[in-house]
Amino acid sequence: MPWKRRYLKTIGFANGIACAGIVAMMFLTCADVILRLARYPIPGTYEIVGFLGTVVTAFALGQTSIERGHIAVEFLTSRLPVRWQLYIDGLEAVAGALLFGILAWQSAVYARDLQASGEVSLTLAMPISPFAWGIAVGCALLCCVLIVDLVRFARRVWFS
Repeated sequence: MPWKRRYLKTIGFANGIACAGIVAMMFLTCADVILRLARYPIPGTYEIVGFLGTVVTAFALGQTSIERGHIAVEFLTSRLPVRWQLYIDGLEAVAGALLFGILAWQSAVYARDLQASGEVSLTLAMPISPFAWGIAVGCALLCCVLIVDLVRFARRVWFS
C-alpha cells in the first residue's frame, strides 16, 4: 500500500522534527547554563525553549498515538468483551478526531491572525505565527492518525 508508506513516512518525519526540537532544547539549555557560569547568558533562552516545546509537543502527537504511548485507563474496558472494547476504541477515535480536527482548524485560524498582525515575541522579536502553524499541522496529523485508527477498528468490528 503506497498510501500507508507515505502516511507512516509523514508521521515519522514529523516525529523527527520533534526529536530535533528536544535535542536543540537540550543543547541550548546546557550552553546557557555553562555560559551563565562565565557570566555570558544566552538572551532569550527561556523564550526559545518555550517555542521549541510547542514544536516537540505538536509534532510528536501522531507518533505517540501510533505507538499507543499516551495514557490509557483500561481498568474497566479490559473486563469487557473484545467486541465492546473495539466499539469503545472506535468511539475514542471519533471523539479524538473531532477534537483534534477542531483544534487544528482553530490553531490555523489563530496562526493566520498572528501572521496578519505581525505578532512577535517580547525578547527576541521572533514571529509567533510559525509555531501556531506547527500546532495546527501537528493536530491535523493526529486527526489523520485517529481517522486511520477508526477505519481499522471499523474493519475489525465488521469482519470479526
